[in-house]
Amino acid sequence: MCSNPTPVREIGPDTLISRATALVSTYETASNPELIQHLPEAAADLGDLCPPPAPATGLYVLRGLPVDDAGLGATPPHWSDASPERTAVWDVAMLLLAATAGRPFGWEGQQDGRLVHDIVPSRGHEHGQTGASSTVTLAAHNEDAFHHGRAHLMLLGCLRNPDRVATSAAAVRHTDLDGADIETLSAPVLPILPDDAYDEARGSALEPPRVPTLWQGEDGLCLRFDPAYTPLEQAGPGYRAAYGRLGRELERVRTGVRLDPGDVLVIDNDAVVHGREPFRARYDGTDRWLKRVNVRLPDRARPPAEATEHGYGQRPIDPCQER
Repeated sequence: MCSNPTPVREIGPDTLISRATALVSTYETASNPELIQHLPEAAADLGDLCPPPAPATGLYVLRGLPVDDAGLGATPPHWSDASPERTAVWDVAMLLLAATAGRPFGWEGQQDGRLVHDIVPSRGHEHGQTGASSTVTLAAHNEDAFHHGRAHLMLLGCLRNPDRVATSAAAVRHTDLDGADIETLSAPVLPILPDDAYDEARGSALEPPRVPTLWQGEDGLCLRFDPAYTPLEQAGPGYRAAYGRLGRELERVRTGVRLDPGDVLVIDNDAVVHGREPFRARYDGTDRWLKRVNVRLPDRARPPAEATEHGYGQRPIDPCQER
């Protein structure tokens, strides 16, 4: 594991929390459509609170938001049990941070279309490759890699992490890949299938599009990587060997980020893969509890071929785009 420290940005929370509190007093929860429509205006004067990470690092931690552990109540046993009212101020603060960076959005088929997701361990999902797992390593991946409309940035806010479970991260720009492997992995050879969080997309009869694993973005090398949902057996030996070398390089440069309550990890989803170390969930109301927001950067381009993908019929919910 790489020992490079994760950059930290200290945040003065007063203005952000005051703004979030005022919005909650008017709109009650982060799911209120009127609040979502009002987000760009509400965030307009908050300044550069949550900029995209520097291209060379691809991630940083925002530190300093307050968390009232007693006021949170018990960690919900499943995302659907989370109370929108209980964490409303935190949820709205996360959306405001996201809106200073770009456009927060959600998915039709994930967590009922909410823009703020609850990431908690859930019974029956311990061994899966989703955020609800616990006892297995969550393999390094780009968020929603199967979809051409995936987030450019991902925000992970920590409400509770008593066991200091590490979120892992690895930047492709820190790897040492030779030109031949980059060329091989830049060809659209294999599809990436929808993960287990998207039941409807997983049942799609549409032909899976073949996508490149690597491409050159404006700021450097980018990747689209999710080995748990990539049918690697369909590729030839040369591609499989290059893919394996990429995986080993990402493991070599991997770093662990142990989020404390009040931390928000900001990840460039084009340049950095993330995962999580295994842990033993207690299911007693004290388990790890994160919040996640996906962010789109309207001015960032991806390979033109992605525009022809069907996304397995899964559509993003991007209410700020509809203003």
